[in-house]
Amino acid sequence: MIVDDHPVVRAGLCALVNGLETMTVAVEAGTAEEALLRLEEFGAQIDVIMMDLRMGAGMSGIEATRLIRERCDIPVLIMTAFDTQADVVAALEVGAIGYLLKDCPADEIARAVEDAAAGRSVLSPSVIAQMMKRIASPATALTPREIEILELLSGGATNRQLARRLFISEATVKTHLVHIFDKLGADNRTQAIERARDERVI
Repeated sequence: MIVDDHPVVRAGLCALVNGLETMTVAVEAGTAEEALLRLEEFGAQIDVIMMDLRMGAGMSGIEATRLIRERCDIPVLIMTAFDTQADVVAALEVGAIGYLLKDCPADEIARAVEDAAAGRSVLSPSVIAQMMKRIASPATALTPREIEILELLSGGATNRQLARRLFISEATVKTHLVHIFDKLGADNRTQAIERARDERVI
């Protein structure tokens, strides 16, 4: 199953997969919500799901992947144009078997689809570089919660709004901010957001 909100992208991926000797496209979906419905109907025919991350105002590919992995064992391969640590960490945390960028060469995408269907993990080179950076500097690597806070900060959230959104106290928010500033070498929110973006954390 191919899940992407852009018809042209879906058509290109369908042509690529249908050109393989090992598999064909069983079903397409333009939204995450549609993908979940298609899964109920065609689940027995699906060996791997190619999932976009950001699909308009509806459910994200991350949330859809989490729900799919809770319901079945079909591997989900993320196909996206975004390779920030926030997206990569979130996707792997909810159970995606791989994370591939849409600008990868066609033969690399084809090989990744076959590997994912066979249960083998797949990561784009740039994604591997991001994760290696986290491993190489564990003391300064932001935790998933810290990345989540940074993303909310970049949207203009206040400490009180952060606390309500994350169901934590404002004191805990302040503690997280201290750690974030320290890890990024930042003195304030604006600087932290700028450095996080420069380092492709968010």
